[in-house]
Amino acid sequence: MAVVSLVATVTDTDPLELEPLYDAVDPEALDSLCTPTNGVSSLSFEYAGYTVVVERADDGIDISLESVTVGLESARGVADSGPSA
Repeated sequence: MAVVSLVATVTDTDPLELEPLYDAVDPEALDSLCTPTNGVSSLSFEYAGYTVVVERADDGIDISLESVTVGLESARGVADSGPSA
């Protein structure tokens, strides 16, 4: 729930209006970060227009957000629906 709360705060959106987190990441994968014996120490995924990075820290879990952007070259290929030569 911490990921949803952070994204809701940053985007000034009601958490209930965001897509379900399980559509973006397997909840068991997130839970695995709370188990230090599994060898997984970080996880990143896209959610609500952000790249979310969740990392195990000495004092718990750190969550950071980075805006997802599409480069102009990538967008041009998607947006161009004209005839091809």
